[in-house]
This record gives sequence, structure tokens and C-alpha cells, in this order.
Amino acid sequence: MAKILECVPNISEGRNKEVIEAVLDEVRKVPGVTLLDYSSDESHNRTVITFLGCPEGVAQAAVALAKKAAELIDLTKHQGEHPRMGAVDVIPFIPIKEVTQEEAVEVSKQVAEKVWKEAGMPVFLYEDSASAPHRVNLAAIRKGQFEGMAEKVKDPQWHPDFGGETIHPTAGVVAVGARMHLVAFNINLSTSDITIANKISKIIRRSSGGFDCVKALGVMLEDRNLAQVSINMTNFHKTPLYRVLELVKAEAARWGVHVVGTEVIGLTPMDALIDSAEYYLQIENFDSSVQVLEKHIL
Repeated sequence: MAKILECVPNISEGRNKEVIEAVLDEVRKVPGVTLLDYSSDESHNRTVITFLGCPEGVAQAAVALAKKAAELIDLTKHQGEHPRMGAVDVIPFIPIKEVTQEEAVEVSKQVAEKVWKEAGMPVFLYEDSASAPHRVNLAAIRKGQFEGMAEKVKDPQWHPDFGGETIHPTAGVVAVGARMHLVAFNINLSTSDITIANKISKIIRRSSGGFDCVKALGVMLEDRNLAQVSINMTNFHKTPLYRVLELVKAEAARWGVHVVGTEVIGLTPMDALIDSAEYYLQIENFDSSVQVLEKHIL
């Protein structure tokens, strides 16, 4: 059986199509790798890229992508709603088929070392690849963002795993690691008041006492004049999308606000959406393993 590893890097560019395409081309030209999807958001000024293939090819593509992003993206001139610390901000690896989590961790470490040596971007290992408990959470690593990272890396507690006590002057630093599937799920509110999105984010996220496996922050969609609850669902089996959406609806109602729409960024596991369909359709005695046609075909 062929080994398949997925990589979902996020680059800090969502507006300049020439730059985005140049970065994507680094993935397209690697044998044994397939570019599945990319999603650019102008308000966030960020692009989420998804590709997969054999572990060796995926590792090669990830390093090449990081080098091109570091070359073309200047964070001293970058503005966007999404927090960021690097030109390529995060490079996660997810086992898909015949690849263990331990193998994904090993690939992540190999890629991290090469990104430092070849792209000149210091690297923090995170999630399952983290070198210390306080480095598991991406939000903790990213705190301070690009503007504060030059001082942060001087602190012995925050020396990068690869790289010295300085950052790349224009490309910053990057987090690299292995993790399970993550669903990037955003909920748009009928208000331009960002404080409401921030309050709701605090209620639902794990770090503030909310749902397990939920990370959230409020952002402003300037092009639509809407506040958004931007969410990373790190384990949809433990906390399904519909449960988070229903609580957001209830909390928004306290301020006379309602949900005007949601969005999923990048590729999403089928089961994450089937869970919500089963809930909202109130399907009785539903068994997705035998009643979903595509599962039989796959």
C-alpha cells in the first residue's frame, strides 16, 4: 500500500495572486505530490494550501514552498486580520494512509531543519512534534506575532528549535509539526462590533474554559463590514461543528446579533460535515458507515 502524507501550510498572503501562484508552483512541480486545494482570504491576508503525496515528496514540496514564501513575502509590509509570525506561518503534517503519527513527526523535524538551513527562517516545533509542553499550542508560540518575535526569541524559554536568537528580517519564524485533522470553521455575525466576536470567542475556546479542542478569536472582515468568530476545531470527534455553532448562536442573541453565515477553509474530513447533517436533519438510527454512498465508493 502506498504511503500518503498530507501537508496544510498557511502563507501570509491572500491578496497578491502572482505571489500566491509562485508559491503554489513550488508544490505543483514536485513529483509524487498533488495540490488538492488552496483558499485565499483577503481580509485575513492569508492562504491555506493543501497537498498530499508520498512522505518524501511532501517534505520536498514543503521546504520549497517555505523558501519561495520567505523570498516573496515581506511581513514588515503585511497587514491582515489573522495573527501571523511568518511568511509561511505554519506547516502541519497529517497522516492519511499507511503513515503513523511517529513517522509524521519525524518528517516534520526533517523539514524544520531544512527550512532553517535553506530558507533562513527559525522554526518552532509544535503539536505532536513539540520539544516542550509549553510549545504544543500554536497560539502560545505565535503570541507577540511578527512584530514582537525578535524580542521573544531572545528569551531562553522561547529559543527556536532550529535557528538562533534572531528572526528572518522579513519572513519571521514558522511553526512546523505533526497533528491530526483540523477543521478551520468560521462563523460570521450580523454586526461590525468586533468586541462581540471577541466575547463569544472567549466563551467557546478551550483556553478560556470552553469546549475541548476549540481555538477561537474574533476578527473583522473589512470587505464585508462583519465581525467573525474564527475557529480552529482540532478534534471534531470530541467537539462537533454543530455544537459550537449552536452555542455561538445562543451567545450572539444576548447582544441582539445573529449568525449570517459560516465558512469552512480548505479541505475538511467528510465525517465532520456528516455529523452536522445528522444533527440538523434529525435523522433517526443513522449509520454513516453504511448509509453514505461515497463511503462505499471510496
